[in-house]
Amino acid sequence: MTRISKRHADPVARLRKAIETGYFLPGQRLPEVELAEWLGVNRVNVKLALGKLDQEGLVEVERNKGARVRVISQKEAVEILQTYASLEMLVARNAAAKATAADCERLKGILAAITQALAEEAYVEYSQHIGKLHAEIRRIAAHSTATRIIATLNAQIARFRAQTVLFPGRIQQSLRELEKIVDAICAADGVRAGQAMLEHLNNMGKALEQSLTRIDA
Repeated sequence: MTRISKRHADPVARLRKAIETGYFLPGQRLPEVELAEWLGVNRVNVKLALGKLDQEGLVEVERNKGARVRVISQKEAVEILQTYASLEMLVARNAAAKATAADCERLKGILAAITQALAEEAYVEYSQHIGKLHAEIRRIAAHSTATRIIATLNAQIARFRAQTVLFPGRIQQSLRELEKIVDAICAADGVRAGQAMLEHLNNMGKALEQSLTRIDA
């Protein structure tokens, strides 16, 4: 592990990102001593961070056994994505009713960043920009209840997205789907925006199911 400067260390955020991007793999043990050195913080801060990530469902902390990256079953992954998709569909419809010209410019700017990351084969950045696009759509929609519930699922969704990025054909298909979502929102077409969002996340779910099936095989 490459040591992170103490001045910049945020144990929860750093560990969450490492799990979301696959730096730490499902089932991998997370020894506190090694994590403390890697993050540049003391073991108390590591323990607190692991406790937080345990609450988020990214880590399992077992008494006398330590922590490990939580393994998500295929059934649970599908359920999480179904719940997320329903909420994001609602958010997309609300965003279409509220988006201003300035909002659309921001959405198109993020789409351009996604396209650039794809061209550069910068897949981590690609996934991060997709997360930013969804966050911007939620900001525009201003649906506080949906946003609050989605926040509890976001870490797992980012992890799933990272798992599907390199699935054959998925990355190009995903970009086309995102373009449809933005086009519908900027056209103030709530029904089309909701349908495009649902299609995007359903296709992500299919890719994840196939990816998990390959792993289990």
